[in-house]
Amino acid sequence: MGAIRTPRVRWIEEGLRALAAGGPEAVRVEALAQALGVSKGGFYGYFRNRAALLEEMLDAWERGVTEDVIERIDRAGGDARERLGRLFDYVGSVETPVTSAGVELAIRDWARRDESVAQRLRRADNRRMDYLRELYGAFCADEDDVEARCLITFSLRVGDHLIAADNGPRSRTEVLAAVRHRLLS
Repeated sequence: MGAIRTPRVRWIEEGLRALAAGGPEAVRVEALAQALGVSKGGFYGYFRNRAALLEEMLDAWERGVTEDVIERIDRAGGDARERLGRLFDYVGSVETPVTSAGVELAIRDWARRDESVAQRLRRADNRRMDYLRELYGAFCADEDDVEARCLITFSLRVGDHLIAADNGPRSRTEVLAAVRHRLLS
């Protein structure tokens, strides 16, 4: 009987964890194999080289933060406000190796130094903003209001975990609930 191979997705997820922890330089085949508790030989059954893994990691991230989320939110149906409510709940509570805040930050940092990563980031961000425009545009007639709501929503997604400030007499949860209420009204 042959050995059980480590699935391709595990290599990608471990690569994303390494990316979040130390940037693209931390994504090394030997270190990933060690983290997975396997030999590095299995890596080459899936990927030509490290660059191929990095491309697949970016593919998984881009799909995971755009089309996978949009499909999940839209599948449950409802009007635009209901879908936005589900979107807020989902992105605020679900964190996978693909959608973690650490990966998001690492990719944004990487994009500052690599134009091809910057292009992917721009494409993903534009897809996210287009989806928000579609939803807010369903109940906001003013295009400026739609853009403001989209930017606030997206900025909260990307930056909320970076803010260390206190929220006065309210908890962060209470403040985020108030923001959500205003955005959806």
